[in-house]
Amino acid sequence: MVLIIDPQNAGIAGNMIVGAFVDLGCDPNEIKELMEIVASDFGGVNVNIGKINKSGIESTYLEVETLDKENHNNHSISYKDLLAKIDEIKRILSENKDDLFSQGLIDDVFNISKRIFERIAKSEAKVHGKSLDEVHFHEVGAADAVADVFGSVFAYCNMGFNNMEENVIGLPIALGGGTTETSHGRIPIPVPAVVEMLAEEKDVFSFGGPVNSELATPTGVAIYLELCDEFKDFQPMLKSDGVGYGAGRKDFDFPNVLRLIKGKSQVKYQTIDVIETNIDHLSGETIGYLFEKLMKEGARDVAIVPIIMKKNRSGQLLKVISKKDTTEKLLDVIFKETGTLGIRISKQTHRGIASRKMISLDIDIHGKKEEITFKIGFIGDEIISSRAEYEDIKKIASKWDIPLEKVNKIAEFEFENYLSNNEIE
Repeated sequence: MVLIIDPQNAGIAGNMIVGAFVDLGCDPNEIKELMEIVASDFGGVNVNIGKINKSGIESTYLEVETLDKENHNNHSISYKDLLAKIDEIKRILSENKDDLFSQGLIDDVFNISKRIFERIAKSEAKVHGKSLDEVHFHEVGAADAVADVFGSVFAYCNMGFNNMEENVIGLPIALGGGTTETSHGRIPIPVPAVVEMLAEEKDVFSFGGPVNSELATPTGVAIYLELCDEFKDFQPMLKSDGVGYGAGRKDFDFPNVLRLIKGKSQVKYQTIDVIETNIDHLSGETIGYLFEKLMKEGARDVAIVPIIMKKNRSGQLLKVISKKDTTEKLLDVIFKETGTLGIRISKQTHRGIASRKMISLDIDIHGKKEEITFKIGFIGDEIISSRAEYEDIKKIASKWDIPLEKVNKIAEFEFENYLSNNEIE
C-alpha cells in the first residue's frame, strides 16, 4: 500500500492532515476522543468534524476549539515540560488499557508524536540561538497543536501506515507568501521554523505562493516530514483505491484542501537508512552477540562482510539496514558495543521491495504432519520466490534426526504440489 500526501495546492496544517485522514476512512469518533484526551493537560479542546465544500471540492473540515481561550494566545510551555506531560498521558492511557489503544499502538503513536515535537524544538532552538532546554513553545505548545499532532499520528498508525511494508510519499509543499504577525513581531512567510525544518531534509521540494498567506504551518510541516518515507516531484504510477480531502480554515479563490491518496503499486518502494562501520578488534563471539542485539533492537537486516583494511589488516564491515525511527537506537548500540570512533550513515536510501505473503502448510514426515511456514514473494500477480522458513526446517530436522537439506526438499515438493492445486491471492 502507498499513501501520497499532496500539499501542492494549498499547503499543509495539522487540522488539514487529520481531516484528510477522516475523509479517507478513519473513524471520526475515535480521532475526536483521542485528540480531546491528549489535549486535556494543555488546557483542553473540543473537536468538531464535518463536511464542507471548498471551491467545489467536498472535503472534511476538522475544527479544534480551545477551551482555555483566555490564556490560549499567551500559552507557553518548555520543551522539557511538554515531553514530561506527554509521558504522563502515555502512562495513564497504558494503565487504563483504553479501548482506543493496543500497547503497540500506544508506543508508536507517542514515540512518533514526540519526534515531531523534537523537529519543531530543534528548528526553534536554531532560529533563536538557544539550546533545547531553553526552548519554549508558543502557538505550537497550545492545546490545539498538541491535539493536531496526536490526531494525525493516531490516524496514520491506525490505518497501518507505520507498518514497514507501507510507503508514504510526500509531494512538493506550497508554502504561501507575504508576512505574518507572531509573538516575535512581523516575520516573512514561510516562517523561520518551517525554513529550518525543510533545510534539514535535503530531498524535500517546496515552492512559494500561490497566495500572500501562510499555507504551511510549523506543525503541519513537522508532521509531514516525520510521516513521509520519501519525497517526489510527481505522483508515481499506482492504482488508486481511496482519496481524502482535508479542508483548511481560510477561503481562497482555489480549493484550500490537502489531498491524501491511498493506492497500490506493483513494485513497492521504501526508504531506509544504511549504517556502516569497519571493525578489526572484536572477537567472533562479540560480533555474534552484536549481530543478535542489533536484530533484537529493530534492525531490518545485519551483514558482516570480511574486508582488508589499511596496513593490510583483516577486518569486518558491519552493515545494518534500519528504518528511520530505529536508527538512533541502533547507532547507540554500535557505539557502546564496539567502541568505534566513527559510523557512516546513508539516510533516505530508496529500495524496491516485492510484495510478500506468509502461508502455513502441513508436510508429511514419517507419516506425521509437521507445519512449515513459507514466505512468498510477488511482483504484481506473479510469484517470484518461495522459501520455507529456516527455523521451521531446522526444528523438524532436529526433531526427526534427518538432514536439513532433505527436509527442505520435502517442503519444496509439498509447496509445488499445493501451488498446482490452489491460487494464492
